[in-house]
Amino acid sequence: MKGTKKLVIVESPTKAKTIGAYLGSDYEVIASVGHIRDLAEPSELPSELKKGPFGKFAVDVENGFAPYYVVNDNKKKTVSELKRALKGADELWLATDEDREGEAIAWHLLEVLKPKVPVRRMVFHEITKEAIEQAKANTRDLDTALVDAQETRRILDRLYGYDISPVLWRKVAPKLSAGRVQSAATRLVVDRERERQAFRSAEYWDLLATFAPAGDSGFEAKLVRLDEQRLATGGDFTDNGTLKEKAAKAGVILLGKDRAQSLAALLTADVAANVLSVETKPHTRRPAAPFTTSTLQQEASRKLRYSSRQTMSYAQSLYENGYITYMRTDSPTLSQQAITAARSQAAALYGAETVPDKPRVYTGKAKGAQEAHEAIRPAGDTFQKPSSLKSKLNGGEFLLYELIWKRTVASQMADAKGSTDTVTVGVKLQEHEKAGETAAEFTASGTVITFPGFLLAYEEGKDEKRGAAEDNVTLPQLTNGQQLGIEQSEAKGHETSPPPRYTEASLTKRLEELGIGRPSTYAAIISTIMDRGYVNKKGQALVPSWIAFSVVRLLEEHFSALVNYDFTAEMESDLDEIAAGATDRTSWLNTFYFGGDDHPGLRGVVDNLGEIDARAINTIKIDDEISLRNGKYGPYLEVFDEKCEVGEDGTLKPRSVNIPDGMAPDELTPEKAHELADAEPAEDRVVGLHPVTGKRIVAKNGRFGPYVTELLDEGEELPKGQKPRTASLFKSMDPATVDLDTAVALLDLPRVVGKDPETDTEITAQNGRYGPYLKKGTETRTLPSEDSIFSIDLAGALEVLAQPKYGARKAASALKEFDADPVSGKPVKVRDGRFGPYVTDGETNATIPRGDSVEDITFERATELLAIKRAKGPAKKKKAPARKAAAKKPAAKKTAAKKTAAAKPRAERTPEQKAATAAKRAATIAAKKAAAEAAGGA
Repeated sequence: MKGTKKLVIVESPTKAKTIGAYLGSDYEVIASVGHIRDLAEPSELPSELKKGPFGKFAVDVENGFAPYYVVNDNKKKTVSELKRALKGADELWLATDEDREGEAIAWHLLEVLKPKVPVRRMVFHEITKEAIEQAKANTRDLDTALVDAQETRRILDRLYGYDISPVLWRKVAPKLSAGRVQSAATRLVVDRERERQAFRSAEYWDLLATFAPAGDSGFEAKLVRLDEQRLATGGDFTDNGTLKEKAAKAGVILLGKDRAQSLAALLTADVAANVLSVETKPHTRRPAAPFTTSTLQQEASRKLRYSSRQTMSYAQSLYENGYITYMRTDSPTLSQQAITAARSQAAALYGAETVPDKPRVYTGKAKGAQEAHEAIRPAGDTFQKPSSLKSKLNGGEFLLYELIWKRTVASQMADAKGSTDTVTVGVKLQEHEKAGETAAEFTASGTVITFPGFLLAYEEGKDEKRGAAEDNVTLPQLTNGQQLGIEQSEAKGHETSPPPRYTEASLTKRLEELGIGRPSTYAAIISTIMDRGYVNKKGQALVPSWIAFSVVRLLEEHFSALVNYDFTAEMESDLDEIAAGATDRTSWLNTFYFGGDDHPGLRGVVDNLGEIDARAINTIKIDDEISLRNGKYGPYLEVFDEKCEVGEDGTLKPRSVNIPDGMAPDELTPEKAHELADAEPAEDRVVGLHPVTGKRIVAKNGRFGPYVTELLDEGEELPKGQKPRTASLFKSMDPATVDLDTAVALLDLPRVVGKDPETDTEITAQNGRYGPYLKKGTETRTLPSEDSIFSIDLAGALEVLAQPKYGARKAASALKEFDADPVSGKPVKVRDGRFGPYVTDGETNATIPRGDSVEDITFERATELLAIKRAKGPAKKKKAPARKAAAKKPAAKKTAAKKTAAAKPRAERTPEQKAATAAKRAATIAAKKAAAEAAGGA
């Protein structure tokens, strides 16, 4: 009954269920399931708008950048349900998340539902009974500045993508996309790979020796100085393999192999060694700040091997079920309630001495921080211990909650204290008979923790860094001048290492340092560049694809400002200004798109691109003979050498050489490129003459792999549309060794196995796009291997065809098996499917990307692929083309008698009634005209 309920709208069903339990029977809580509407696709605009100002972007750039929104097809049912629920409510409460996106969802709900009842905006940063009660008592109005910022972001991304992506389609490859933030992130990964490609390693040696005081255990020390001159370490070299200028000027010694080994040979048991000095320095470590969105993603990547998308998925679930506070924040600050809870729990679990006298206060937001939320922490005024939630959470959620709990409690604990002892050992060696002695100094360091403090609860992980990590040696009690014996020595060679590739953790950290993106976008940025094929994962490392090099190069050369890191960060800051109400969104969009303040504007850049040399954009020079080319069907090597054919004009025709799948760009050195080029046969190999047709059969290497084909005789022409017979080689075959019988058998495919004795239908074995298979009429079944095309007999074929479709493949053993998935709790397996290998837990199937091989798939990578697939949701079904309505038959004429009987006399209308109707009609027409002119709503 109307007037008895308050309708509360949230984003997700889980959140609705949790909040509903706290609000009581007077409230009906319904989920919108995210956004209910978005910018229309230009192709879906009403016909009258397609040729107007909305036609290109669904945004009218000439009139205040008015957007044209439409309710998403999959949300029309949801909107109908929300409208139905609103009819029975006396108040509408919008309880979406308290950030830009949540505010925008609330605004879109208002625009579509058009409520005639009072509206309240309800916000909270954790879902507990106390937090919900407090939110009920402190509702507010919609924050239009936050809405403006989110709308500006959406319009900006539409303008950017729809103006630049078509340039990529024309000059690089179809179906590529450019994005304001994703392009900058892709450039970061490509720039790092360029550094690795340019890197030249340098060799240096060091010397390790084991010293021992009399009657005590020995310790290992490293040679650091010879005659008071420091030895070079990895940090003393440039990326081109030479000593840095500062090191060279300081007289740093580069120890070579020969001298290192000769020194090691001189360090015998009868050589005297003594302690030159023992230094002790106090050691103090502070706990890390509570988690922000960025640091949570970084630490979950380091410690749990979660992808950013996995981390945010688990965090979202923990928040919506009331276990943690809001998971999108850039503030490390804890509320007084949380500080008290963390301190009391630390004292109870680890002792009162582990809690400092004063609470720790954390500040220092990231560059360009946005809305101020509390740090991510366990919810409530008393934290639930991880052990109490083990049975309530799935594996992935539990490990993330435990990480958040540990970090929060540790953040309020005392510093860890200890000391670092560094011992210097001196040895005098006679390197040459006539020369004097060489003074060699070795050092070793050991750290002792005297008070663990916060380390009892938690220790922060670290990203990979260049150079070898220092070992922490256990040192005996030593005094100055003490004599030591030499137990053994070893010369060790080292090579400097290139800059480490980004991981999801380190890329998130770098994006945050540069001010690119915001807490709510880091996971989406990384997922997007991986989904687009710009970046692949190799273990934990992010490796750019060759197509990413072409995309970044085009953007750098023709849209330099738009992939400039500072410019991208400034745009984020400008959006923050709009969110704070300090900048007008329309004027800002106008400057961005049309130009101003020494900025040419996106339209000016696109309109004045000039000629873009697509070939140059897609070519990466390896050396004078070999270049890498991004072609229509993928990357390949273009080789100019003595094996090339000479064209009629006297110029060399380049050879095309395939690149092995999965080869990282920095692995394609000039040496490797020449190795691939030399291994590829320069000429087609004549296998022999076909015994029936008499034509020459040649083996070739093509863009899609090796194959055999029949050559036409001189002067012979085939009928229009007909091509010479061609067949791909099996994976087990080599074009250099394939024999004539095999080539003929391949060309004669499909092979007739026999006829079905029941239906007299011919059964054939053949090779297809998705592998070997049997065909009988319209029925097909997959064969277990390519070789079985030739080996399977009629009985075997009938047995395979008798199985349910794909039954043989389902029954086949898994290629790999792992432990249970943390979400579903079911075993994870790698199987070979119709469209290639895939990962499955029995509920979700995820295709293994082209950049990954089955051999390299780990449990962490398998669960990540499943999480990504779950996050995407089920594939959208394509709409069937609308059928034309059948022509309606003219309705049968009713008799005059029936008409007369059915007709009711119409009451005569008064002049006042007629005038009211006319006024109402005029108002309706005026409203429609105004709406058509504005054309900004859905």
